[in-house]
Amino acid sequence: MPEPVLVAEGVTRYFGGLAAVRDVSIALQYGEIHALIGPNGAGKSTLINLLSGHIAPSSGSIRCEGAEIAGCPPDRIARLGIGRSFQRVNVFPEFSAFENCRIAAQARLPSSMRFFRSALSVPELNEGAERVISLVGLRDAGRAAQALSHGERRQLEIAMTLATRPKVLLLDEPLAGMGGDEGVVIVRLIEDLGRDHAILLVEHDMDAVFSVAQRLTVMVNGRIVDSGDPTAVRANPEVRRAYLGTEEVA
Repeated sequence: MPEPVLVAEGVTRYFGGLAAVRDVSIALQYGEIHALIGPNGAGKSTLINLLSGHIAPSSGSIRCEGAEIAGCPPDRIARLGIGRSFQRVNVFPEFSAFENCRIAAQARLPSSMRFFRSALSVPELNEGAERVISLVGLRDAGRAAQALSHGERRQLEIAMTLATRPKVLLLDEPLAGMGGDEGVVIVRLIEDLGRDHAILLVEHDMDAVFSVAQRLTVMVNGRIVDSGDPTAVRANPEVRRAYLGTEEVA
């Protein structure tokens, strides 16, 4: 097996006296979709916030391609190639889809270029925005983000994440609020992206999870209770009691 792109070992995060994440270890491989499931309050979003630098761990190690990044700020972690989406769609509503992606691409520029050159004068930003919009299948990139459907805004947010040229994608409930047809589009997109990214997918839609994931990790009360092949994890009685609600194997 190749070395994992992103590795967390023994990661713990306290909020006051509450351990939201307890001694969690997880590894993300290039070309693999790794799904993370668990009941509400299990610590899944907190773990994504730790991996992306939005909060710092109380203890433990997080390494990207061997380099320690625990406690690094989100902008530095993004430039190292770790991109994330959020549970709530996080776009600039009055800007067009193209402009949103160009702004995201600009974050990859050295700071001197970002602050002293117009984005319009940097051809690679425009090319990068066009590339990711095409990649996610968005039509009419000139429309304001606020005019897009919920599913299209999800596509746009993923496009903005891709504009930073990540190696790792941390996707926090990308199917939340989706209708059937919109959900199918996003599932296919995640499946396609999984071929050349390391993906951590947090999702409550079990049909989607089991259709795309090569590896499955289950969290309960801040801890990992099982991790491995999705079929084997699904059959674990402890997992079924804690999350799936039954000990019977479907």
